[in-house]
Amino acid sequence: MRGPKVKPKLGRDDWAQRSFMLVIGLYLIIALALPLYAMMSKAFTTYHFDLSQYEVQVSDEAGNFGEVLTLSNHNMRATPSVVEDLSSNTNGRLGITQFFPNFSFRSPVMYRFRGVSSEAVYLIGSERNTGPAWVELDSNTFRRMVLRPVSERGLANFTTYFSTPSLNQSVKNSLLIAAIVTVITVSLAFWFAYALARSKMHLKGVFRMVAMMPILVPSLLPGIALLYLFSPRQGMLKALMFGYDINGPIGIVIGSVFFTFPHAMIIISTALSISDARLFEASESLKASRWRTFWTVTIPGARYGLFSAAFVVFNLVITDFGLPKVIGGNFNMLAVDIYKQVIGQQNFEMGAVVSIVLLVPALLAFGIDRRMQKKQVALLTARSVVFEPKPNKRMDWIFFAYSSAVAVFLAGIIAVCQFAALIKQWPYNLSLSLKNYDFSRMDGGGWGSYSNSLLLAILTAIIGTVVVFLGAYMVEKTNGFEKGRAVFQGLAMLPMAIPGMVLGIAYIFFFNNPANPLNFIYGTMIILVVSTVTHFYTVSHLTAVTALKQMDGEFESVSQSLKQPFYKLFWRVTVPVSLPAILNISIYLFVNAMTTVSAVVFLYSTDTALASVAVLNMNDAGDIAPAAAMGMMIFYTNAGARILHALLSKGILARSNAWRKSG
Repeated sequence: MRGPKVKPKLGRDDWAQRSFMLVIGLYLIIALALPLYAMMSKAFTTYHFDLSQYEVQVSDEAGNFGEVLTLSNHNMRATPSVVEDLSSNTNGRLGITQFFPNFSFRSPVMYRFRGVSSEAVYLIGSERNTGPAWVELDSNTFRRMVLRPVSERGLANFTTYFSTPSLNQSVKNSLLIAAIVTVITVSLAFWFAYALARSKMHLKGVFRMVAMMPILVPSLLPGIALLYLFSPRQGMLKALMFGYDINGPIGIVIGSVFFTFPHAMIIISTALSISDARLFEASESLKASRWRTFWTVTIPGARYGLFSAAFVVFNLVITDFGLPKVIGGNFNMLAVDIYKQVIGQQNFEMGAVVSIVLLVPALLAFGIDRRMQKKQVALLTARSVVFEPKPNKRMDWIFFAYSSAVAVFLAGIIAVCQFAALIKQWPYNLSLSLKNYDFSRMDGGGWGSYSNSLLLAILTAIIGTVVVFLGAYMVEKTNGFEKGRAVFQGLAMLPMAIPGMVLGIAYIFFFNNPANPLNFIYGTMIILVVSTVTHFYTVSHLTAVTALKQMDGEFESVSQSLKQPFYKLFWRVTVPVSLPAILNISIYLFVNAMTTVSAVVFLYSTDTALASVAVLNMNDAGDIAPAAAMGMMIFYTNAGARILHALLSKGILARSNAWRKSG
């Protein structure tokens, strides 16, 4: 017979840790959950003008009022198309004088106006009116009267979306492009990672470094390079296109392979690096061919890495905005549709609808990926032997040639952008010049946008690292509080499934609402930092949790037995031991803050324009060479940050982690 369950008494440290977790959890709710709710709410909201709710009387010059007219039956000057155009605009206002073709504000005619019900809202100047009471107005006042639309909940916006051929086609285009790029990128990245892990070819370090270069540039930069290479009019290699246009699906596929390649390569390399050499020895002793060993040992061991890489690439492509905006031409993609609806047409409700449509495949891919990862079993045990490839001159040279071809493609894209940034005018004047770096002469943001990006990256790296690591520490080291920790973990994982464009438009609906007490951060650097930290929260959180899991729980037990507060253990032990992860989180956040476009393209103001957005604006203005130059400035900055990170890591870790080498 079991006795009653005894709850452990909570100490000061327990309450402090839970309080920290709740504070950071509240941050995730405000920065993620509530904006998403506001966006989804808008997607299901429609607006229309119910003209049958309004009645009007018009006097003659003697002041005698005529019959009561309903606007829906009146001989309208405002055509049905005018009303329909305003039906989805939350700020839509229908001027009442449009219904009176002979209206003159100097006329002595008087008007009486009312709404049939309390739902009929109209404005006289800035004064809000409603209800069935008659309001008598002269002509000069009557001209300032406008009707406000009535809001309804429903699926009308979604019906409109899926009945619009051009918008509906975007779904098919996005899924098709994402699928094609996933197959190509994962295939290329697998053999590249295989060459690094399973061969004795030379220059592995160089190849690995080149493979990481696309991470250092915004996704729209390869689009600019492809225009210089394959543009139908002035492309360096336009003959290789055989009459096809690089602007469209071909350009999107090539550019997407470029910027997704390092992500797939990292995941697959990790999967291939944990192979057990005993399996290969057993296959060799059974005289299995190389091909049979490949399919029975290598592929099964790396299958979860391949699945994970595929889902990551798929998500990156289907949610990317920068590349299809630069080189997509008339080929519609979901992320670009959001931009067109919000920026081009100011149709925020339809932008929210497209965001939800984009969110569905992203969430599905994320969910399937998480499910596959849970099925993964440990491939290395205490008895495992690290695989060490054997020299094979023929295969090593084949892999070297293949890796060289991939490296030329990746480095070539960057080189073309650098070439474009340094010449005076392609293709007429190829002399070298720095005039394209004189951003003050260009539309898009100038050097101020670069300074803003640098400030954003530094603030994101510092603030984001503190918030993420503290949150991971609390969720990993707090005793009990299982439900609270589970909720926090769910919130921490959610940003990975939310596309940047969706997060950006969600912030518009939530933070741009005057009723929101946090409305003051809209259009400032604060909201850019918050959105960037939130957008890249999940990977940083997982990095921190992985590092903290490596620390034995005995540290906390010993600290408690010595009656030491948890913050002393955190500062003197946890931080030094986890310093490699902390530095990795900071550089990850810094680089992504410099390159991000999708999440911030809706949120910047004239004072907070960013370098990545400046690249987009310069390209739209036709200043393609300066756009390439700004993109290269982002590359230089990220490369320098990476080098500085490596030097700091080497120096700091040598001192702070000396205990790893001791007895």
